[in-house]
Order: sequence, then structure tokens, then C-alpha cells
Amino acid sequence: MMPEILQQQIFQNTVLDYLISVATFLVSIIGIKILNSVILAQVKKWARKTRTELDDSLIQIFESNLVPLLYVGALYISVQNLEINAILVRAIDALGAIAVTFAIAQILVSASERAFNLFWLKKGHDPALVSEDIKTIRPAIRVVVWTIATIFLLDNLGFDLSAVITGLGIGGAAIALASRGVLEDLFSYFSILFDRPFEIGDFIIIGDYMGAIEHVGIKSTRIRSLSGEQLVFCNKDLTESRIRNYKRMERRRVVFNLGVTYETSTDKLTEIPGIVRGAIEQLDNTTFDRAHFFSYGDFSLNFEIVYYILSSDYTQYMDAQQKINLTIKEEFEKREIEMAYPTQTLYLNQLPTTA
Repeated sequence: MMPEILQQQIFQNTVLDYLISVATFLVSIIGIKILNSVILAQVKKWARKTRTELDDSLIQIFESNLVPLLYVGALYISVQNLEINAILVRAIDALGAIAVTFAIAQILVSASERAFNLFWLKKGHDPALVSEDIKTIRPAIRVVVWTIATIFLLDNLGFDLSAVITGLGIGGAAIALASRGVLEDLFSYFSILFDRPFEIGDFIIIGDYMGAIEHVGIKSTRIRSLSGEQLVFCNKDLTESRIRNYKRMERRRVVFNLGVTYETSTDKLTEIPGIVRGAIEQLDNTTFDRAHFFSYGDFSLNFEIVYYILSSDYTQYMDAQQKINLTIKEEFEKREIEMAYPTQTLYLNQLPTTA
């Protein structure tokens, strides 16, 4: 009785064929569950013990993209033993191709984002800034990957893409010529993104303009100037300019001059370098370099002083310079050394009177 039931045909397939198909699907599901809950769990534990984050990223990409594809593969394999209508076979093949293409595209997008993230973090960039950069570059990555994936999918489904690709080539050339400036800014954006001449928050000077970086976009970069207004630069202008990045300055070299009157005695002139040195060395985060009487001016005897601020902070520099100036003024007053200012002294010679 049982063999007769198993040999009964339903839609060109015996009951035994359907049972084999269902058994194949169930065994595949069980195998995937074991892979996911046992093997993959052990691999995760091993990956957590390693120092690199690359293996963790690869496991996460595999789990989120390939595991769902395995379920589709289990269904696809289970129906291969059945006699199915040709239209339904083509539909199943198309769904399988779509699922594989979708999974591969997702893997490429995720792997690209992870690669950029690990690359920038390895170079010591701020994780918050790296996250913002990934958000900015993600649309471009997805457009490229999904465009290529769609072309391959349509080709595998039997569509003739030669005319479409030719049209895209001609249209792409026309678009490239029409949007040359936009493409130049786009390539400049990628140059900024990978070369990192500056980051958000850096204080930079470009020609006569200066300010702090607020936003780096695909087309333009926005800078907040010292006077408060927002400056917008095309990315191409930035990559072709000489940029002075003060945020990355480890120390600031300071040169300033002071002048005393010509009536100052030689003894007092000799004391001035020591006075200046003491004013600088009493401060933290400063390094004295030199102080010299270096020139005779039109109305003053001029000294040149050089020292270093061991910080890139402009406010610290101004605070230090202010304290140095006040200390020098105080010491000069104690020693009755007079600062020079633009004056002219007129000497008159009295002619002898004749009787």
C-alpha cells in the first residue's frame, strides 16, 4: 500500500519526489542552523580574542549577508529534483540570480565601508570624524556597486545590454563634458578624503582667508571665519591651493621686536636680553630661543626676540605674549629703561654773536 502511495503522481512528480524535496530542504535548514548557532558562534569567540578587527568585520558581513542567502540556496536545491513547468523554472532561476546578486552587492558595499573605516582608524583619525566620512561616501559606493551589479544581473537574465552600454557610454561622455566642474570637485573630494590635508575642526589659512573647517562635502567645503561668516570653497580650489593647517602645528615660533631710546646706556642695553629671557622662561609651555640687539633704527635701538609656544592654541600664545610684555614693561620701569616711540630730536647750535 505504502509503495503505491509513494508512486502516485501529482503535477508530473511522485509523492516520493515531493518527500525527497521536503527532506532535502529540512536537512539544509538544520545544517544552516548548526552552522549559524554552533560553528559561527565558536568562530566569533575566537575572533574576539584576536587583536585585529578585520576578522570580526568579515564574520559580521558573512552573518548578515551570506547566511540569508544560504536559506535561498536550500530552497533552490530542494526543488531541483522536481519536474517543474519551464516558466516556473525560469522564474526560480531568476529569483536565485537576483538573490545572489543582491547578497554579493551587499557584501561589497559592507566590505568597502569596513575597509575605509579600518584604514582611517588605523591612521589614527578621530572615530567620530571617520563615521561622518563613511556616511558621506556611502551613497557613492552604493551607486557604483549597484550599477555594476544591475548590469551583471540583466546580462545573466538574458537581456541584450550592448545597445544599453553603448548608449550609457555616449551619454556618460556628454554628461562628463557638461558637468566637468562638478566631476573635478568630486575627484578633489576623494583626494581630500584619502589624503587628509585637514579635518573638521582644523584651523586653516588659504590665501587671504582663514577659519575653522565646519563641513567637507562632495562639491564644496564650508569654513567658519574668525569674524563669524561662513566661507564656501569648491573642493578643486582647496586641492590646488597652498593650505596652512594650524591645528597640526606642534609648537608655534614667535618673533617680536622691541626698541629703546638712543639715550639708553650700554650697561642697560646689556641687561635687556637677560630681562627678556627671564620674562619668557618664567612661563609654562614656553621655550626661550634668543634675544639680541640687532639694529639701529631711525628713532630706536632695536632688539629681536625669538621663543616657542609648545602648543598650537592661539589663545595660549596671546596669553603668554601678554604676560611677557607686562613683565618686560615692569622690569624696564624698575631700571628706568625708556621704550622708544617715533620722535625726532632737533639739535640747535647757537651762533656766536658779533659785537
